[in-house]
Amino acid sequence: MKNVNVKEKINIKTDATESIENLTHKISNIRKHVSEVIFGQQEVIDLIIITLLSGGHTLLVGLPGLAKTRLVRSLGIVMGLSRKRVQFTPDLMPTDILGTEILEETEKGKRAFRFIEGPVFAQFLLADEINRASPRTQSALLQAMQERRVTVAGSSYDLPQPFHVLATQNPIEQEGTYPLPEAQLDRFLMQIDIEYPEKNSEKEMLLATTGTEEKTIQQIIAPKELISAQNLIRSIPVGEQVIESILKLVRNSRPDSSELKIVKEGLLWGAGPRASQSLMIATRARAILDGRLSPSVDDVLALAEPVLKHRLNLTFSARADGTTIETIVEEVKKLIE
Repeated sequence: MKNVNVKEKINIKTDATESIENLTHKISNIRKHVSEVIFGQQEVIDLIIITLLSGGHTLLVGLPGLAKTRLVRSLGIVMGLSRKRVQFTPDLMPTDILGTEILEETEKGKRAFRFIEGPVFAQFLLADEINRASPRTQSALLQAMQERRVTVAGSSYDLPQPFHVLATQNPIEQEGTYPLPEAQLDRFLMQIDIEYPEKNSEKEMLLATTGTEEKTIQQIIAPKELISAQNLIRSIPVGEQVIESILKLVRNSRPDSSELKIVKEGLLWGAGPRASQSLMIATRARAILDGRLSPSVDDVLALAEPVLKHRLNLTFSARADGTTIETIVEEVKKLIE
């Protein structure tokens, strides 16, 4: 193996620092640009950007009319990603998402099957109101979200890179909704809840969106730059204290290994190893978003709820007692604060 002298090490470190600084500057421009058309949702914007930088998928939960679709569309334009949208409805079929094979006949009478790509063949797929489709149709995205490919009629097809699913979901208590399968929920890096905007933000939105002119969104980075950013973030070192915090947080969310009574009695199951992986990458992305060169325990604590909440399942007795997932996550976080 070639020895790396001190001067070469310094150059490598300097190059990495410059790359991170350039990335931080671009992210700052993205945040500013999107905030000019999406009002009062800065934390939501930051969490989605963190998910994209981590190479993951996002589940947005909120009532209709909170600009979920507009937010997703704006981020897709800013990052220069090819975009497609699927409106999930009860009669939607898996082939409406993945694509299908059709039988064609040539002029000479020869017949052959040809695959027609579905809307999943995009870099940025908006799955709108995903929980209004049946579980069978929801599950059509499982392979795509995990492997970045789909299999139709025994043949596999690679999806464009990068590939991200941003799904919007109405609260499950609403009429005509189906709970997402646990396996699919685990594929989402984060669940982000969108609340009503504050009064000043809503006033700003009201004035900006009801006039004769509306601000347009422009592309800031290219897909190749996003892929480079994702690779750069994966190369950032993580301290041992942060790693131990992630492990302690995730392992204590599991009833069979938790130190907490509320977890043992309140959860049917906890977060799996994919949650640890998600937290590891997301803490790096959050550090870059904040202009830092390495993540801290504070990053773990800040991302614990959006990374864990959709991976935990309450027992019936816990629901009856009024226990919430948010309460349990807060108790688990206290173990590492």
